[in-house]
Amino acid sequence: MYFSESEENYIKEIYHIQAVQGTVSTNALAGALGARAASVTEMLKKLQKKKLINYKPYKNFSLTELGNRIALEVVRKHRLWEYFLVHKLGFSWHEVHDIAEEMEHVSSRELIQRLDHYLGSPAFDPHGDPIPDKNGKLKAVKQNRLTDVPLRKWVIVNALKEQGGNMHQLLKHYDIHIGTRLKVNKRFDFDSSLEIKMDKLPPAIISGEVAKNIYCTI
Repeated sequence: MYFSESEENYIKEIYHIQAVQGTVSTNALAGALGARAASVTEMLKKLQKKKLINYKPYKNFSLTELGNRIALEVVRKHRLWEYFLVHKLGFSWHEVHDIAEEMEHVSSRELIQRLDHYLGSPAFDPHGDPIPDKNGKLKAVKQNRLTDVPLRKWVIVNALKEQGGNMHQLLKHYDIHIGTRLKVNKRFDFDSSLEIKMDKLPPAIISGEVAKNIYCTI
């Protein structure tokens, strides 16, 4: 069955929202996509006809088994292309999201299988997000937000959620990247900022906005 680029974008966004909230509302989807509610409703009707979502008007909805499989295929392609762009073409991790948004709609499964083989079947993309395998399986990983880790306990950064250039500039300034070992010395209630300590570097203060985009393993 053929799915348009727009349909795949909707399915992928539903997948991401559903992963956090369990079910999805029309307003939440419209907000995430920057689309009008009326346009979203029309697309949901199309996706329902293709048996990709369990949808009833004015109710929260979710992906069907088929919809979830298609969403994971799109996510797989997106994250494999991000890995390729960073590790083979030398892009910075903050530059690749928009490019991968275009490349994720390549329909050739043979191309994606060869890409995966060429890359050595990586388990995680450059931001630390798991890459679904060819069967749609995701490697389980425990991710703790830096804002929630225990004080004075060493942790390892394993994911960076914000992908914009401004966040990349801040993280580069602090020399924080995937694999960085650090600990939180103090939390400041006034503005939710944190004092962090990394190996061989003096303590530094980062804002709560930066900290909430850093995920770690304890």
